[in-house]
Amino acid sequence: MTVTENASAKFTGPQKAAILMVALGERLGSELLKQLNDEEVKAVSKAIVRLDKVTADQTESVLEEFCQAVTHGAPHGGFDTAKRMLANAFGAEGAKRIAEHLPKSGRRSSKNIESLQRADPLQLSRFIEGEHPQTIALILSHLSAAQAAALLGSLPLPLRSDVTLRIAQLDRVSPDIVARISIVISEKLKTLGELRVEAQGGPRSVADILNRMDSALSEEILGSIKDEQPLLDAIRHFMFTFEDLLLLDATAMKDVVAKLDKKLLVIALKGTSDQLKSLFLQCMSQRGAEMLREDMEAAGPVRIRDVEAAQQQILAVVQQLESDGVISLKGGGGDQYVV
Repeated sequence: MTVTENASAKFTGPQKAAILMVALGERLGSELLKQLNDEEVKAVSKAIVRLDKVTADQTESVLEEFCQAVTHGAPHGGFDTAKRMLANAFGAEGAKRIAEHLPKSGRRSSKNIESLQRADPLQLSRFIEGEHPQTIALILSHLSAAQAAALLGSLPLPLRSDVTLRIAQLDRVSPDIVARISIVISEKLKTLGELRVEAQGGPRSVADILNRMDSALSEEILGSIKDEQPLLDAIRHFMFTFEDLLLLDATAMKDVVAKLDKKLLVIALKGTSDQLKSLFLQCMSQRGAEMLREDMEAAGPVRIRDVEAAQQQILAVVQQLESDGVISLKGGGGDQYVV
């Protein structure tokens, strides 16, 4: 059972309807109330009168439950689907009035998302402090992997694990539910940029974020969600480490080397296996390989964090080449690795 399901479990049907109507506001709540029969109106009205203090989590839970209920059986979801369902339930005119309050996918502009991605990391850190894990997951899913990695790493471990799981599961959430969450936080984001309705979640997104974090920290996060084995397996499937470059064939490796700054290689190859160093050297000209060996010997000791940063830059190049279809990442035995 999810956190949100727990939050609404204690409420009866009329109480949930009361919370829904209060959350929607008097105008839209009244429209919905008109669709009930006399007994239902009495039950919901009593519940509204007796409604005590309701927490934000409980309200969110009821709204999410409602969204899941109205989209059940409509696998494609979306604004048009919701509008048709409203028309069937409330008639053409009623549906038209209610639909004005529904978020259209794509209605919210994504043109200002760049301002969110350019925001000061400290400002973003303060912004997500105290927010619900689902809200944090949605925000992080709209940032670059590097930004999301930095912010995720700043969270306490229990929250880190919760947010990681929610990002991994975002691709299973109805677009309408994501849209509603976007509306809730859009006012807070006015100084940072608006969220797109389409969240970039899922195991691949988590893997991309973890690949840009300190290796010890990313392993700690993965260890904290070990009970979610299917998701954990999916995330690990999308992760690709520097040593995994050994899985590339000679042609792909030459394509990678051709795109790299050789000064970056000098740092990145420090502390790697001899096998991986040999692979890089074999994909270079004889003169190029000799110069790389000389530069590595002359470089002296290098800080581990500098080595890891250089390796992440190289992995970013590999990811881009794979995304462009230039190379294919395949493991031994025919296993497919996707970055």
